[in-house]
Amino acid sequence: MNDLKEYNVNMFEDIKHIDQNGIEFWYVRELMQVVEYSKWRNFIKVINKAKESMKSTGIIGSEHIADVGKTIQMPKNATKTINDMKLTRYACYIIVQNADPRKKSVALGQQYFAVQTRKQEIVESEFEELSEDERRLKLRSDVKGFNKLLAKEAQNVGVQNFGKFQNFGYKGLYNGETATDIKKRKNLGKNEQILDHMGSTELSANYFRITQTEE
Repeated sequence: MNDLKEYNVNMFEDIKHIDQNGIEFWYVRELMQVVEYSKWRNFIKVINKAKESMKSTGIIGSEHIADVGKTIQMPKNATKTINDMKLTRYACYIIVQNADPRKKSVALGQQYFAVQTRKQEIVESEFEELSEDERRLKLRSDVKGFNKLLAKEAQNVGVQNFGKFQNFGYKGLYNGETATDIKKRKNLGKNEQILDHMGSTELSANYFRITQTEE
């Protein structure tokens, strides 16, 4: 299990990407390298098996595996466009399930994506059952925790005025409003915290803002 934990952090999470909508995804070619496939044509066979597996269970493969082109640098400043694919976490899970289990990296990937996919399902189902107040309290706690991480990371990269830094975050999300402007609009006192006076939807937007800034 220690080997699996170390592999998670250093390999599968390191190749995860986040799009402009905050949705996580992986690229096939990067996953291929992590699970130790050297030839594209061999890994395409694994992809096709994964697609058939999803199709047999009534899952629409195109919702989890999308063809994309990627431009790579060639010698003498030339470029070349190669085929690639964007994958959801679920697609990664099905792909590694269909890969060669004799490879240690594949076996670890099977465990990792199975656990993470299940965790995500549980978290989403539990969150949907919460009341608005319960959702708000949970998100407020999450935002508070990530704000601490953001402050630490900002300090690490040389930010000296964290209040000003935070204000730029608010201005980006609230169409130019600063923290002071938001407090006035919400009729809050000087010592009241803006985040304590948000519903779950607004807190979710701020959670996304903070986590992406920290990233």
